Amino acid sequence: MEKTLILLRHGQSAWNLENRFTGWTDVELSDNGRSEARRAGEALARAGIRPRYCFTSYLKRAIHTLDIALDAMDLCWLPVEKDWHLNERCYGALQGLNKAATADKYGAEQVHIWRRSYDVQPPALTADDPRFPGHDPRYALVPADDLPLTESLKDTVRRVLPAWEERIVPALDLYGTVLVSAHGNSLRALAMQLLGLSPEQVVSLEIPTATPWIFSLDEQLRVLSNRRLEL
Repeated sequence: MEKTLILLRHGQSAWNLENRFTGWTDVELSDNGRSEARRAGEALARAGIRPRYCFTSYLKRAIHTLDIALDAMDLCWLPVEKDWHLNERCYGALQGLNKAATADKYGAEQVHIWRRSYDVQPPALTADDPRFPGHDPRYALVPADDLPLTESLKDTVRRVLPAWEERIVPALDLYGTVLVSAHGNSLRALAMQLLGLSPEQVVSLEIPTATPWIFSLDEQLRVLSNRRLEL
């Protein structure tokens, strides 16, 4: 039986609007981001695509995007599983910094490497930095060694794959249509797995905010087709 996977990047966040590195910082949606999330739900409803199970990260910009989109579809009752493995890439010591100011300080080329290379990590946090997720009670049950001080996209892919293999694949088998509301880089990791992208291809992959990306999959979870919905 054919299965459907919906990938949904969160709507614009307050720090997207301010051009700041966000990563694991728990930033709320902007007003525009909330509007984007509602339009995403409306687009799914118009297309007749009804998820039966949902996943999201531990970060409220993804959680609230999902909540708003489900409300627009009148599907608030759907089961939702939150998984920290679906969090955004950790940008380490860059988190909270303005991207333009960081480029002025370190050079645009260095910032581009940190943002868009596959296996280069940004400067790391230290464990005593308040931004380190080990200080956040939501990660209290996560082994300390699993919590990142910084991540490359390669690290993020490695982190996300267990969620795909151990959580999302079984849900697709059971429910048939699954929605994942997450982040640009965690969704890049899923797209890399689904589409067999190379490191060079995945770093250039653009995933617009709050634009549902629909994958039709066969029984072996091979991609039959994929498309983005118009909002």
